[in-house]
Amino acid sequence: MSDETQAPRGAQDREEEDPSERDRPIPVMVALITLAVVIFGVVYILLSEPFGQPELGDRRTVADLRAPAAGAASAAADGKQVFTVNCVACHQATGKGLPGVFPPLDGSEWVAGDERIVANILLHGVSGEITVMGNTYKGAMPAFQQLSDAELAAVASYVRAEWSNKAAPIKAEVFATERKASTRTAPFNGEAELKALTAKAS
Repeated sequence: MSDETQAPRGAQDREEEDPSERDRPIPVMVALITLAVVIFGVVYILLSEPFGQPELGDRRTVADLRAPAAGAASAAADGKQVFTVNCVACHQATGKGLPGVFPPLDGSEWVAGDERIVANILLHGVSGEITVMGNTYKGAMPAFQQLSDAELAAVASYVRAEWSNKAAPIKAEVFATERKASTRTAPFNGEAELKALTAKAS
């Protein structure tokens, strides 16, 4: 047998069947489960009432938190919470402050002193030297005029009664009066100006 008659057979051996595509539809069970989940979700959303149910979450806005209604101002203001947000970084949760840097509030004669001074410190801040419990501090405390009178009264009352402090609470009216009475735009310059504030009142 010659090579010419064997060549075509070798060519045929190398050929393979052409590939073909087959449709593979989603299994019926998977399709039914998916459809059931979608229908359940739609029905749940339509039948549930997420709007208007206070138990589903706190729906107060930032404005509500910053300026509570006048009738519920005292009840809404949480002195400990206001302290945690605005004061704890410097004065610490223990009220001991940081030695040589931030004065303590626990046992401070300023905290337990004249409520007008406390109100003005919170409203206008203090910079310069101030002596607390025999130690001199020279730094700056910012003003908190952005807080409402109720919030300021709440945090002042909290500080005056917390730790070893036993001073009486301060009413929001004190802050409202001092806020209206003062035209100050800068912090008090040390304890001298704070003491002068009391002297003027007497």
